[in-house]
Order: sequence, then structure tokens, then C-alpha cells
Amino acid sequence: MANYYHIPVVGIDVAANFSVVSALKPNGDIYIKNVKIMHSHDGFTKLVTLIQKIEKEFNVKSKVFCESTGIYHLTLFHYLIDQKIDINVINPLITNSNKNSNIRKVKTDKFDSLSIARLSKYDDIKVSSYVSEEFLHLKFLVRDYYKMIDLRANLKKAFSNNLYIYYPGFHKAFSDTTGKTALLFIETYPTPESILEADKLEVINLLQNSSRKGSQWAKTKYNTIIEIATSAKQIGINTPCFANKVKRFIETYKFYSNQLDNLSAEIMDYIDSASFSSVFKSNLELLKSFKGIGDITAITLLTEMNAIENFAKSSQLVAFFGIDPGVNQSGNFKGDQNKMSKRGTAIGRRALYALALASIRKTKNKVPMNTVLYDYYHNTLKSKKKKVRLVAVMNKLLRYIFSVLKNQKPYEVRNPKIHKKMFLEANSRLITKTA
Repeated sequence: MANYYHIPVVGIDVAANFSVVSALKPNGDIYIKNVKIMHSHDGFTKLVTLIQKIEKEFNVKSKVFCESTGIYHLTLFHYLIDQKIDINVINPLITNSNKNSNIRKVKTDKFDSLSIARLSKYDDIKVSSYVSEEFLHLKFLVRDYYKMIDLRANLKKAFSNNLYIYYPGFHKAFSDTTGKTALLFIETYPTPESILEADKLEVINLLQNSSRKGSQWAKTKYNTIIEIATSAKQIGINTPCFANKVKRFIETYKFYSNQLDNLSAEIMDYIDSASFSSVFKSNLELLKSFKGIGDITAITLLTEMNAIENFAKSSQLVAFFGIDPGVNQSGNFKGDQNKMSKRGTAIGRRALYALALASIRKTKNKVPMNTVLYDYYHNTLKSKKKKVRLVAVMNKLLRYIFSVLKNQKPYEVRNPKIHKKMFLEANSRLITKTA
């Protein structure tokens, strides 16, 4: 039950350029309603003055609540924190549920701010934990990194589609059109005509030096390319114009790749230079104990979950990442084709997906990266569909991560039977000791 019956409560509905503020007296009566605050220094100062006036009149600290709006509430939130104002952030799912309880359909900023104040005063609601500006900046850097990955991926997809039109058959020669050899080749010989007119020895040398696969491979690849180019010259659409498209693609692709390298370096430098707590850096090293996890993946998982203390059980962490199954049930009907909920952090799921893929693969020496998860995916779940198996691996990984961060011990690959035996023995010793 909420403990705000005897203190004033302020509700703030945040928009992009302004906020609407309402406040309740300690007894629940309306003190102010629908005060518009512009998102400027003058506007924020006006809000602080208003809150201080409320606290002075009732001689008690007030509680301030605002709804999470993705990014718009952040400047207001951190400004009030700096002014020593007790402000809390509410998940919009909670406030939306409360608004829907009204018989009439009402959606106005005036109604929202008052609804937030009443909800916060009378209901026992969960609020988001405080995130420092440094941690927030790191989170934004990580998200910029994934946005750049998406931009490069979309560019690659568009260029790959163009190849089917202007250079049909090119995919047969280079399955990865953005690989080192493929990029160098098409940058040097952007059209079927250019490769057909090129010196054979020069082309073979380019392929051999770039791929480092030997002269025989380069000669075989050259013959394949010549066959493809001969056909593409006849059936490709306006192939000479494709040269300009190739130039633009190469320039943009290299730009995105350089930006990704710069962002990656900036993230690592920022972690080294920023005054993050030793806990964050310790947790980062703990996550790196998982084989196959990269620096960016580990950082992404940490920044998305914010703090492991926010989760009391591993199932809560699983739900936060949206890996838990949705429920489809009504009366006697129970759906048996439930998909994962996909709530929570989409970027966190991407990082977890990358770790799951790495965990079920083998190294160059043909040794499983993670013997337990490899066996779980390829043997225990072999009757399931590929996506189902992969989600199950992601679920297990989250539970491992929860345990590692909670216990502050590096991850160890253990056979489930041996792990169960160790747990029972430790539990037995504990019972004997307390008896």
C-alpha cells in the first residue's frame, strides 16, 4: 500500500516541448491542476519554485511522479534530481491501465497529469530506478551502435537487390557481397564489361592477394566470374550505369563501417574514462567469462538491464528481455502455440541472440563453444523447431547471467547432473551445520 496519504503528490505528464503539472494536497484534494511548464530553463525553474511552494505550505517534502516517455522526460528528470527534488518515473503501461478504468474514453494532457498524481498517491506502484547521466550516455552510445548496424545492413540488402538487376549471377561468385575480396573486386571491376575487358593476370592476382587462398583458387574463381559476366552483359539491365551505383555503395558502406569502428572505440574509451562504479566494471568482467561473448554484447546486456538488483528472480529478468512465452487462455481454452512475449528491451534481445548463436557453435578446432548448451540445442531439443530451440537457449543464458551477477562469480560450464549433485551436497552441509 502507498505511503503518501499524508504528503502532497505532484503528477507530471511529459510531452516533447512542455509538461502539464497537477498536484494533490496531503488529504487528496486538488491543490493545482493543469499548469503548463515549458521545457526551458525558465520553465524548469518555474516548476521547482512551484514544488518548493507546495512543500513550504504543508511543511513536508512532496513526492513527484512523471511518466516515462522514452527520451522527453530525461532532461526534466535529471534537472529535478540536481535540484534535490524527489522525483520518480512510472512505466506508461501502469498509467495506461489506470486510465482505461474510466468509463468514458478520455485522452488529454489535463486528465493525464491528474491521473498520474492520483495513481501515485493511492496505489502501490513500482517506479523505475535512478540512472546516472554517465550510465545514460553509455546506453545511448550503445544504441547508436546498433542503429548504425541497421543502416549498414539495410544498405547491404538494397545493394544485393540491385545486383540481381544489373549484375545477375554475381552472388554465385561471392556469396557475401560485402566480404573483403568481393568489395575490392567490384570496386575495381564494377560492371560485367569492365571485367571482360580486364587483363586476366591482373584479376587473378587481385583475387589471390585479397583472399590469400592460393593461385588455383583464384584461377577457378576467375573462370567462374568470366562466365557470369558474359551472361550478365547480355541479360543485365543497363549495366554501364551500375558503375555509379557501385561507387556510391562502396563509399557509404565504408563510411558506416568506419562509424561502427569509431563508436566501438568510443564506447570502450568512455567506460575507461567515466567514473563508473567498480560494480559495473566487475559485472562486465563477469559477463566476459561466457565464451563467445564480445565486448559490445556484454556492455549491451548490462546497460539494458541497468542493475541486477532490479530483479528478485531470474524469471523477472527473462520477462524483462521478452523471452518468456505469452499466455493465450480463455475459460477452458488453452492455446498451445504461444510465442515469446517480446516485451521489454529489443536491443537486449539482439545481444542475447548473438550470444546464443555463439554458444551453440563449434570453434575452429571443432570443439563446442559451450558443451552444455551445444548438447542442449543439438540433442535435448532436436525434435523442436530451430527458433524454439534458440529461444530456449536464450532463456537458459539469461538464468546463467542472473546467477553469475547475483553471486558475483564467473561463469563455469558444468554438466547439469554434476551441478545438481554439487547443489544437493552444499545444501546438505548447510542443513547439518544449522541443525
